[in-house]
Amino acid sequence: MDMERRKFIAGVGAATTLPLLSSCSRGGDDARRPPGVPVSPFGDESTAEEVTAGIDLRGKTVLITGATSGLGLETMRVLALRGAHVIGTGRTLEKAKAACESVEGRTTPIALELERWDTIVSATDLIKTLGMPIDMLICNAGIMALPTLEQVYGLEKQFVVNHLGHFILTNRLLPQVQAAPQGRVVVVSSLGYQWAPAGGIEFDNLDGARDYVPNKMYGQSKLANGLFSLELSRRLREAGSAATSNSVHPGIILTNLGRHFDPWKRTMGRLIGWTFMKTIPEGAATTCYVATADALSGVSGHYFEDCNPVVPMSGKHMDDVVLAQKLWQKSTEIVSEYLS
Repeated sequence: MDMERRKFIAGVGAATTLPLLSSCSRGGDDARRPPGVPVSPFGDESTAEEVTAGIDLRGKTVLITGATSGLGLETMRVLALRGAHVIGTGRTLEKAKAACESVEGRTTPIALELERWDTIVSATDLIKTLGMPIDMLICNAGIMALPTLEQVYGLEKQFVVNHLGHFILTNRLLPQVQAAPQGRVVVVSSLGYQWAPAGGIEFDNLDGARDYVPNKMYGQSKLANGLFSLELSRRLREAGSAATSNSVHPGIILTNLGRHFDPWKRTMGRLIGWTFMKTIPEGAATTCYVATADALSGVSGHYFEDCNPVVPMSGKHMDDVVLAQKLWQKSTEIVSEYLS
């Protein structure tokens, strides 16, 4: 296929699917880099295996949410391949077991459903009994663009699953992360944070009842992921901890995350997605890089795309430290009984 035709097909595909998928990466030469953060030799076509080549993770423990398919499964596979003990969570123990058994290496399945906070408490209590530090806590699981408003605990479901569930999980396991020589929290956000409401987080509309728009609420939850990581990094720094927290955008990938899209959009993704989407191994690369790269041992509070640090879009609140603190306080109020 000649280059001009490929560009045309990619343009058509992007025009029809990008409004409903995580937006295109802004990596490469056009990305603004934060000062003082190492730039890697990897890019948008790098795979998770490539960015971890030569890394020995024996003796390290990793926890990954949503390890049963897509990016979570590939992340678990690659980190286990490098020698890590990976705790893989799924919505049921059966699904988590099947995923863990499908990869080589040492894995432990755990049932954890982010929309049911009692299961997070049970899962974290069980993980604590393993008696080991957590070197990498990867908040990967999520849902996207629910077509109609769904509520859990009286709150919009995407906010509950994507943000609050991971907020509870991370806070309950933070002592284990800090007990590691250099614990890392990696939060899978999305460039979809740009779809969040104009003010960032609608604290007076967390139930989503006012003007529910699927992508807007998804964007709010992904912005919340980034702000949570930002505030966590500040708290870790003030506590004098060696642990770090960063957020990542994996790119556009055809996974189960898009299961709520209209059938024609999913079909378009399958037919021409190869022209502009990443593969799952490429999509898992940024997460694996941020979780394992020696160069990032002291790097915290940043946002990554295509295996490199990127300055978030101006005016989209991703680097709003005041909003991040407000979100942390509100989140703590909502889930306080599940944190202790």
